Amino acid sequence: MRKSRFTEQQIIAMIKEHESGMSTSEVCRKQGISDATFYKYKAKFGGMSVSDAQKLKALELENTRLKRLLAETTLDVAVLKDLARKTTDARREAPRRGSGDEGP
Repeated sequence: MRKSRFTEQQIIAMIKEHESGMSTSEVCRKQGISDATFYKYKAKFGGMSVSDAQKLKALELENTRLKRLLAETTLDVAVLKDLARKTTDARREAPRRGSGDEGP
């Protein structure tokens, strides 16, 4: 994922400028962003304080780490099941020794 040019603090400051009465176009021109980018930031960070934004980022990082661990674990389970199935199939197909059916 691409990293933003702005920190959470800067984004929240932009939103607060807008809430204090500055027009959207002025805030966007001042910061060098598009209206769409501003509204995307506002949807994500609107009504948050800086500490809330930092907690959100920490939770997102933790969620990403947990998703990666889950994917790795699921892959490990799939590999182990496949290996167990192949081992079971190989044992079924192998000739049995000492069954007495063989000639002298």
